[in-house]
Amino acid sequence: MSTIDFSQKINSTSTRRRVAIIGAGLVGSLSAIYFAKRGWDVLLFELRKDLRVPESTPSYLHRSINLALSARGISALRIAGSNLIDVVLSQATPMKGRMIHTGEGKLHSQLYGTFGECTYSVDRAKLLMLLLDNAEEFKNVKIYFEHRLKRCDFDAGVLDVENINEGTSSKIEADLVVGADGTYSTVRTQLMRVVRMNYQQEFISHAYCELRIPPKRNEKGEFEFAMDPHHLHIWPRHTFMLIALPNLDKSFTCTLFMPYEQFDAIKTEGDLIAFFQLYYQDALPLIGEQNIKKDYFLNPKGSLISIKCSPYHYKDRVVIIGDAAHSMVPFFGQGMNCGFQDVEILYEILEQHNINPEKPQINNINTDNTKEMKFRKDLERALDTYTQFRHIDVTAICDLAIAKEIRGMVALAVPESHNSAVHYGKLFHYAVFGSSAEMETTKFLGECGRRIDHFGYFCDVGVGIAVWQL
Repeated sequence: MSTIDFSQKINSTSTRRRVAIIGAGLVGSLSAIYFAKRGWDVLLFELRKDLRVPESTPSYLHRSINLALSARGISALRIAGSNLIDVVLSQATPMKGRMIHTGEGKLHSQLYGTFGECTYSVDRAKLLMLLLDNAEEFKNVKIYFEHRLKRCDFDAGVLDVENINEGTSSKIEADLVVGADGTYSTVRTQLMRVVRMNYQQEFISHAYCELRIPPKRNEKGEFEFAMDPHHLHIWPRHTFMLIALPNLDKSFTCTLFMPYEQFDAIKTEGDLIAFFQLYYQDALPLIGEQNIKKDYFLNPKGSLISIKCSPYHYKDRVVIIGDAAHSMVPFFGQGMNCGFQDVEILYEILEQHNINPEKPQINNINTDNTKEMKFRKDLERALDTYTQFRHIDVTAICDLAIAKEIRGMVALAVPESHNSAVHYGKLFHYAVFGSSAEMETTKFLGECGRRIDHFGYFCDVGVGIAVWQL
């Protein structure tokens, strides 16, 4: 095994402790910013190529659902500083409610609240590039693309990392490992070797495919939105649905959710057009027949998975966050938001336990060992606190998002009484606009879920619950 001297990239005489973050996606990049601000030396590893390199961009396209930024994510970005949230919101489109498109072609607006509540449609690629740029502004952050984590010796604090271009492997030392490497996390797999992890995964019967509504030209020949841009548009059709979120270029990113069997049944362009003429008559002219033929057969049909596990850490050595810890289906629009909130809460807990990234100066071996042991014990307590506190919140959202095997495609049920309507409204605000403390009230959330299951099926892809009778 060859060894690359990563200490040359970050000063080997540094008095700061080192954190190795695996995964430079949205959550990993934000985590790098938080740790860098706290004073850690940060090594950020990513298997894929750098999105900011033009030739790498196509590999990131057509692979993920458009994002709705809400309260949890906004809070984490705001605390990250550097006016990050201001830049993000300046590039986002506010959505004040849902626009339900019925089978009869009627439109019904449902506002999220009476106090101006809204979520924000954001471009995943632009947001990731912004976070990467911000992370690289810190001198104590180094990012390594096209590097694969092979294995971890957590007790020794050593990682084996492979440069996939050169085919060489290196041993990396780190005081702490943060796994932000997504749904199929290598860090989580390695963590399973050293802890008695409870693990559950479920693929749902639905897949998704991205489509696009292009901007239209007005009477002056200028581009404008084809629909109201300040709504999340939803076409619910029993076992499947179409959604659309606005983009800054005045287009809409659409996502079609259907069981795999229905995707498989559409084999020809004729089948596709006939399907949309039957179920999405008003959407077809907005997308355009030629556009839909190209996008539907070109873009992949992505699978949807829910993952829950516990614990999220091992001793004082490693912690997993984001989809690596809790991958959720997108029917509450909280995957990214919960991942961002993971970073914020982990940061707060490290602060509460006075985790100081400064290494003790080498003056007296006995004194230094005592300080090191205290650091390790404090860090282990902090990570244990994080697991205990965070697991309650994200498990509640995962369970609500999967919504009884996505039966919510059926109906967006109408409550049968005023009390039920109150529960719907409260559940929406808890899930989308609530704080972490509020999400701890799992008893209340469970009661809401039982009421919803009693009255019918529910779902609002992207942001919450839409209440509408088809």
